[in-house]
Amino acid sequence: MSEATSWRLVVRALAAGLVAAVAILYFFGNGSSAGQDQNPVGPRSSLSIETSTGVYPYQVEVADTEESRSRGLMFRREVEPGTGMLFDMGMTRDVAFWMHNTFVPLDIVFISDKGRVVSVAHGAKPRSDNRIPSAAPIRFVLELPTPEARRIGLAVGDSVRHRAIEAVAGK
Repeated sequence: MSEATSWRLVVRALAAGLVAAVAILYFFGNGSSAGQDQNPVGPRSSLSIETSTGVYPYQVEVADTEESRSRGLMFRREVEPGTGMLFDMGMTRDVAFWMHNTFVPLDIVFISDKGRVVSVAHGAKPRSDNRIPSAAPIRFVLELPTPEARRIGLAVGDSVRHRAIEAVAGK
């Protein structure tokens, strides 16, 4: 093999590696919406939160199946202001959430079966595998974009209203 042929092979191998690296970055690491297609935005319904500073309306997706609870807001590159996701855990129990494959910081609100805020995790770190515990048995969890919970002055004991919560609470 001649020296020129050897160099051509090296250049071709480098070019192929570069193309592969660009493709990987495009689909997995550059902030594109490539993974978002795995978790498109679903139907939304009205939810309100009453704090000491007022009543705040939101449009939320409801995660009420094992599959939708497991997926949550994973792979989303943004959560629009005024929106979120309400998880119905199916029964009152201790839970823990994590942020694996979740690309935006979230405020995680743990809610009792009566619609009262039990605890709030402010600014959960994107892509973290750390467990975020509810601190007490809960029935519902609300995920909102950070810093929404602080903006509205959300505190333990505040009231959250949604038709799924009202159905469980008997209201």
